[in-house]
Amino acid sequence: MSGIAIQHLSKTYPGATPVHALDEIHLQVNEGEFIALLGPSGCGKSTLLNLVAGFEQPSAGKLTVEGQAVKRPGPERGVVFQEAALFPWLSVWENVVFGPKMAGEARSAYEPRAKEMLEITGLSAFTNHLPVQLSGGMRQRVGIARVLTLGSRILLMDEPFGALDAQTRLTMQELLLSVWHRFRKTVVFVTHDIDEAILLADTIYVMSARPGRIQTRIEVPIERPRTLEHTTSEQFNALKREIMHQIRH
Repeated sequence: MSGIAIQHLSKTYPGATPVHALDEIHLQVNEGEFIALLGPSGCGKSTLLNLVAGFEQPSAGKLTVEGQAVKRPGPERGVVFQEAALFPWLSVWENVVFGPKMAGEARSAYEPRAKEMLEITGLSAFTNHLPVQLSGGMRQRVGIARVLTLGSRILLMDEPFGALDAQTRLTMQELLLSVWHRFRKTVVFVTHDIDEAILLADTIYVMSARPGRIQTRIEVPIERPRTLEHTTSEQFNALKREIMHQIRH
């Protein structure tokens, strides 16, 4: 099971002036569910993602993944950052297979999987390229292929398309939709873009300004599979208006 359960979670950063980043977060993510955390900058979206990833520990509350308390990062939780965070001296292929290789997995096991993920992400012709030779969108494709090759059951994505131009961002959203439809990973996706959240997610959690709280839970009723054409529908725009109202409130 790839579920995530969060109860009464809070996070405060100590200091001369303590920063109360998150307060009383309650969240349940079911196996195979795609959720989006949506809210203004500084509301604690990335902090919450880092807690699920195991990069940080909560100040209070309970956080479990697959029934186990999160104490540290783990291979079942793959993270895709806003910047691709690739090793610049390694080729695309070497970046993609780095995780299973370091984990001691047999080459015969991870190599077919890596080839499949490179094909799915449109990178088969670029396996020998270095990251510096790739566009921003292609580097993010490498980051996604790397996490999928690792075999993570949960994808934690921190505004992965935020630094891309508008056209490339749409292309990457389409790619992520196709990848999710094929593998049905559990996804926690951080964004401040309402359109992106509606297009991608099953459920949207709207967060308040700091200290971040879950202000509203909104189920997205738009049927899957989804395409960019859905963003022009009246159903899509009605939901967008509702979320904008929630954020203003």
